[in-house]
Amino acid sequence: MGRYVALCLLVLVVIGTGGALTSIAATSTLEAGTHHDVIRHGAATGDSLDDPACPRAQIAQARGENAATGHTAVADAGSHSSASDHQAAPQIVELYPNPTTYGNAGEYLVLETPPKTTLENWSLTDGHTTARLPNETVSGRVAVSMNATETAQLTDERVLELEGTLRLAVDGDTLTLRADGDPVDQVSYERAPLADQWYRTAHSAPASATAQTPTDADGQWWPRDATCLPVSSAEVESATVFVLPDGPDIPLETIREAEDRLLLAGYTLTSESVADELVAAHERGVDVAVLLESGPVGGTPETTESLLEMLEENGVEVRATGGEGARYRYHHPKYAVADDHVLVMSENWNPSGVGGESSRGWGVSLEDEALAADLETVFDTDFAGWDTASNAAYRANATFVDDEANTGQSFPATHDPESVPVESAELLVAPDNAEGRLNELLAGADEEILIKQASLDADLSLVDTALKAADDGVDVKLLLDSTWYHEDENAAVATELEQAVDNDASLEARLLEDTSSFEKIHAKGVIIDREVAVVGSANWNENAFQNNREVLVALHGEAAASYYATVFEDDWDGDTSRLPFGLSLTVIIALIIAAFVGHRYLRFGDEH
Repeated sequence: MGRYVALCLLVLVVIGTGGALTSIAATSTLEAGTHHDVIRHGAATGDSLDDPACPRAQIAQARGENAATGHTAVADAGSHSSASDHQAAPQIVELYPNPTTYGNAGEYLVLETPPKTTLENWSLTDGHTTARLPNETVSGRVAVSMNATETAQLTDERVLELEGTLRLAVDGDTLTLRADGDPVDQVSYERAPLADQWYRTAHSAPASATAQTPTDADGQWWPRDATCLPVSSAEVESATVFVLPDGPDIPLETIREAEDRLLLAGYTLTSESVADELVAAHERGVDVAVLLESGPVGGTPETTESLLEMLEENGVEVRATGGEGARYRYHHPKYAVADDHVLVMSENWNPSGVGGESSRGWGVSLEDEALAADLETVFDTDFAGWDTASNAAYRANATFVDDEANTGQSFPATHDPESVPVESAELLVAPDNAEGRLNELLAGADEEILIKQASLDADLSLVDTALKAADDGVDVKLLLDSTWYHEDENAAVATELEQAVDNDASLEARLLEDTSSFEKIHAKGVIIDREVAVVGSANWNENAFQNNREVLVALHGEAAASYYATVFEDDWDGDTSRLPFGLSLTVIIALIIAAFVGHRYLRFGDEH
């Protein structure tokens, strides 16, 4: 199928934190394909596939998919879902109060109804206005709206037009479904995020058609058409582990060796070498597609414009995703799928990242048909989204800014790439499942946690889990970047973390000083008990895990974990400065103020 592609640009910024999603318990899978050698997280032991990140079962039902497999469900004629077959009365299961249309035209809600439900004398009210449902007989799911024509452009559900007046308030409201004037179901919601859908998550049935007022149902907001995927895991024999700037050949080799398909996703793209390899792959008959962030912080580097033009002229399909109400705050992953090979990194597709001219980054390349297929599902869904634009449309509307000058620096290759045995690998994606699974891995640590980040948010749940591990006797080390746009904030955070644990806890934080091995830390990795290593694009802040599209891989196996641990130790023992534990209160306050100022005004200088 045709894919759209978007271009990844480099900007020195840590994506700021965004609004948190309310946690709920969901129960299975949505869009990931099922492969015979893929183990869904939790399934092997009979545990629930629940993940607090997204309302998985509800979205699967809404999209007509089997919640356990992600396959399209087979339903009886006239019924979208078999769930309604055992339902006593209609209930409100979805709301879409704040679409991106002008004046919120087409806003709607979805009812789940028992088979052959007659809607005569049914109505919806917000307590101020009332709209009547048409005298229709329905089964299963049906959308109702004041503007059926507009709503039909926003949903695949059957749409019925209401009679009367009803507006779904963006600021929040209470809606009551009535039969013959008696309340049957009721939902309340707070302010509706732009382009988010509300999914009912309560398992209790609505009240019967009596005068008794039903209890408000619980629900969860989730971006329209965003994925809601479970963690997938596969047995993998080996992987190529590498770090940058030491191993810049691995990303190019991955592209160069593609024979049938090549999917490249990123935040920014300014590397001419990468663009040349994309064109070369297309010319040898590979199906090539690229997807990038349309609005990186600070604007799109001007080098990107010429590369986009070159890619379009040579037939490489590129799309960009983002904009008002987009499914994700930022499209921030750095990965490629080349045939059955999966490449996941912390580095952007630019000279300072994959080119090996600046950043300390982590990457991994592995071959597995199942994981490649699952990552292709992520790419295809993101690529075909309503919030993507073609190459030409993107260039016409993008703001291109001066590039940071390429220094052309070279660094010694101290840590060569290695092919190592691996027991298994897990594919994690945000906002779908990454934060929950990483918390599980961290909570399972027995001896050691090594964390390397450009910067981190001390309030993140992952940090809290690491602090708890330190209090429980696990040795925790954090190595943070110290470039000028990170130094003050990271110093304050490091001090705060060291003082947040018990006196006898083993937690130490260091800021990297000048080193001849690389220019700055851009890695976003963690090593647990030298048995698990996590490599990927997610900065340790709330926005990354709850609002961005991020992709990570968790490698299980001592050899892979030991490789990254060796790099960590070398960087840790290099030119680093230990933060004094006994800083005075005045100094601590000064550091926190500096961190706030840096967060607010120097965010443009952060790395992605």
